[in-house]
Amino acid sequence: MKTLFVNPPSFEGFDGGAGSRYQARREVRSFWYPTWLAQAAALVPGSRLVDAPPDGLSIEQVAPLAKDYELVIVHTSTPSFVNNARFAARLKDENPAVKIGMVGAHVAVLPEESMAVARAVDWMAVGEFEFICRDVAAGTPLDEVPGIIYRSGSTIAYTPKRPILHEMDSLPSVLDVYKRDLTIENYFNGYLNHPYVSIYTGRGCRSKCTFCLWPQTIGGHVYRVRSVDNVEAEMTRAKQLFPQVREWFFDDDTLTDDLPRVEEIARRMGRLGLTWSCNAKAIVPRKTLEIMKENGLRLLLVGYESGNQQILNNIKKGVRLDIARRFSQDCRELGIKIHGTFIVGLPGETPETIQETIRFACEMDPETIQVSLAAPYPGTFLFRQAQEQGWLRIPDDGLVDEHGVQAAALEYPHLSSAVIYESLDEFYRRFYFRPRKMISLFGGMLRDPNVMKRRLREGAEFFKFLRERKTAQTEAAGAGTTAATV
Repeated sequence: MKTLFVNPPSFEGFDGGAGSRYQARREVRSFWYPTWLAQAAALVPGSRLVDAPPDGLSIEQVAPLAKDYELVIVHTSTPSFVNNARFAARLKDENPAVKIGMVGAHVAVLPEESMAVARAVDWMAVGEFEFICRDVAAGTPLDEVPGIIYRSGSTIAYTPKRPILHEMDSLPSVLDVYKRDLTIENYFNGYLNHPYVSIYTGRGCRSKCTFCLWPQTIGGHVYRVRSVDNVEAEMTRAKQLFPQVREWFFDDDTLTDDLPRVEEIARRMGRLGLTWSCNAKAIVPRKTLEIMKENGLRLLLVGYESGNQQILNNIKKGVRLDIARRFSQDCRELGIKIHGTFIVGLPGETPETIQETIRFACEMDPETIQVSLAAPYPGTFLFRQAQEQGWLRIPDDGLVDEHGVQAAALEYPHLSSAVIYESLDEFYRRFYFRPRKMISLFGGMLRDPNVMKRRLREGAEFFKFLRERKTAQTEAAGAGTTAATV
């Protein structure tokens, strides 16, 4: 079947979750590669991938494409699902004969509820979806495709569960799809050199963090990996296809889960002369860090989450603060940059622990930070815990507001959602407006004109983001007062 893969239009600056690390608008414009969709597209000859958000494409520009295809496969996420369901209906309006599939974590964990809402969708993948997409596109009858829920007349039905993929080398490279369908210069984030390209070398994460979406829904807790030879061959070709790329990012949930493997990958990257970065847990030993740094590693994306040990225990982070401090010191001494991520509003949070985490972030002093509000995605332990404890204060699809900005989804008897929401602004201001940090950032701008241009743009986006959050908070408070008065 002639097949179109789509990451649909959404909020301005909102990746929409097509393989992205974070499914909301960020304080600085961020677009992650639709790697999962590209992986599926690589299995379907003659297919096309449209990634609407980074290309700035509207529904009016994308929906008419349905007239030229027999099958359209749409990636969705919890925050964008309602909009994506409407988009699917629009595709059917454009071409009533087109078959529509939907993939992503949201439909994988809530398949029946999703089919009830997205009535224009013919089938949804329940789990990993690359080979499902291949089978459907090849014309296999839906009732013979393992791992889906589908419409059968006026009812819906399931097919047998599809085993998870272990032979990761059987997946084709995403590079040809990237080269053919994507404009890599349109992909940004606030901490990687631009332009950058991200790929996966494996899937799954051994950690049991209660809030983390992918390992609890599609990826699983077994780290399934491509061979090092396979990774080296892909990166050798990537260097040839994209000579303008300044940084390569390995988007595995935790590349450093397998220390001997990451050390060998580092050595191969060193031979290729590539600058690269990856996700890491704050427990990597110094010896491994040294090998990575010596072979082109520039930055680690590290999920610190909290500066309170009890909260880390509550979310099953598997990290001790003393180990995280030693790891951070090792990175500083070795010259490895860190982009640190933190979360406010996790179970056990109090006004005092929020202040503790802010102080901890300043002590760790990563190059840049991302602060998120605790987000209970369906399919995670945190979501079930929030339901059982009565912590959810918004609908399941209310993780972002109408502008794609993250909402404070949790509220505790001792900590209001308003305090959690307000703490994000305070966190950013106290971290970035320290004299030491401002001098550091300004020095980097003076040393590199590209950094100067980028930081000025990001600074403007950052302050605009904070203003919009404040406006949204004021409007919400006003609406609440009006409702109470009525």
